[in-house]
Amino acid sequence: MYAIIATGGKQYKVSEGDVINVEKLSGEAGATVKFDDVLAVNKDGKLAVGSSVNGASVTATVVKQAKAKKIIVYRYKRKTGYHKKNGHRQQFTQVKIEKIEA
Repeated sequence: MYAIIATGGKQYKVSEGDVINVEKLSGEAGATVKFDDVLAVNKDGKLAVGSSVNGASVTATVVKQAKAKKIIVYRYKRKTGYHKKNGHRQQFTQVKIEKIEA
């Protein structure tokens, strides 16, 4: 059984027991998160999409809050001596999928 959920402007294919990284959510480690925006559910080989998945939800537990690896943003314009170097670390939440309710 798997489900496709939408959170943080992205879509994820999840099954029970999966650990995924999603855009930062509120809540400390051990908190329970419920994803109500379920796009599709595959149960017993039958895919349910659209209005047939109304009321479906996915329950997950927050494993940790963390930051991704640093990426370097470097801007440069030739012949003018313009150089600018910035770094960015995106925050994310690691969650473990506990239950898919369809």
